[in-house]
Amino acid sequence: MLKVYDLQGQFKDVVQKFSSRKTEMTKQVNDTVMNMIEDVEKNGDQALMKYCRDLDGFMIDNPKDLIVSKQEILDGVTSVGKDFMRILERTKEQLIAFHQHQVDKSWSLYKENGVMMGQLVRGLEKVALYVPGGTATYPSTVMMNAIPAKLAGVQNLIIITPVKADGKVNPSILAAAYVCGIDEIYKVGGAHGVAGVAIGTATLPKVDKIVGPGNIYVATAKKCCYGRVDIDMIAGPSEILIVADDKANPKYIAADLMSQAEHDRLASALLVTTSPSLVEKVNEELKRQIQLLPRTEIIEESLQNYGGAFIVNSIEEAFQVSNEFAPEHLEVLVENPMNTLPLIHNAGSIFLGEYTPEPLGDYMSGTNHVLPTGGTAKFYSALGVYDFVKYSSYSYYPKAALEALKDDVITFAKKEGLDGHANSVAVRFEEDTYEKKSNKA
Repeated sequence: MLKVYDLQGQFKDVVQKFSSRKTEMTKQVNDTVMNMIEDVEKNGDQALMKYCRDLDGFMIDNPKDLIVSKQEILDGVTSVGKDFMRILERTKEQLIAFHQHQVDKSWSLYKENGVMMGQLVRGLEKVALYVPGGTATYPSTVMMNAIPAKLAGVQNLIIITPVKADGKVNPSILAAAYVCGIDEIYKVGGAHGVAGVAIGTATLPKVDKIVGPGNIYVATAKKCCYGRVDIDMIAGPSEILIVADDKANPKYIAADLMSQAEHDRLASALLVTTSPSLVEKVNEELKRQIQLLPRTEIIEESLQNYGGAFIVNSIEEAFQVSNEFAPEHLEVLVENPMNTLPLIHNAGSIFLGEYTPEPLGDYMSGTNHVLPTGGTAKFYSALGVYDFVKYSSYSYYPKAALEALKDDVITFAKKEGLDGHANSVAVRFEEDTYEKKSNKA
């Protein structure tokens, strides 16, 4: 089921094919979304309720009904049961254990001449977390976004999530929100929900940043609203690349490839190995295991179009291939996997050894599952605490310290033709003003 690609003639074409996978943001989608944004900007809550009725079947006529009550949240906690609440709490502990090391601190520098400078680190004031609703239920999305935001010091974290005709938010989402300390939840999603929190209405607050996954309309709305607010990323289809030697277990490799291929037909699953016989064994396992899974058609199409294998001469060459793909998920199934870390330059999240499967990272390893796709791991990182903070630099110069630098600053400013900049410094020293220097000249 895995086609073996030629590392020489086909490699660049395959890299291009796999990195360009995306759900097309067509002009029709873009125009639809822009019209919805303009409608929300003009009509506020009335526009939100209209789209809830027309698109989601949520027959709402009072904007207050968009707000999830505290009782609804508590009912959700009761509904999921104690065991799932235990799992959510355990997930929270794992995520905190990892992400707390990303917390940055403000710092100050004091110099002998009286100069003080430093940097202030502040959490964003208000962030909206988009959580898919309806048939898709992702409490893990709540956890992965909320925990780093809370650690960053975000003051107000809200959730927007679409509902169907019954107007009910999935209990597992409510339970995850409760565990994360989020009690401000709104029953609105789609492009209109994104527009609502990007612009602000009488009911929905305007936020500083929107994070979380969604369909093509949600992704397009986030892209169109960028600038009004910050966003996390425009995520593409999921992907996994596995580097394996001849001792790797083909049963595990097949299972892990399918764990990503089942996401959707554009998902990518690649194997890079030093062993031709391993590819054959993995294909045998794929044929056997796929019969045991319900999403067979999606997996088959994904593997046919975006699955594949590369046979290399060495593990070092395998990581050269991997670094060029810059995969969202990289599994390393070789002897002494920890020793390969210096070879890895581009990857969203790295899973080392045969007992660290990628799905562990999706839920409970502690690392974040919001990751760069489509080769963007070459310049982008997993979601973290640093995505929910802003930095402000500050400085203090006493007169003597400024005087020691003033001539160089004035010269620099004049070199750039910015006489007003030069004058701003010069006027502070009446004995040697910019005006007097200009007259002398």
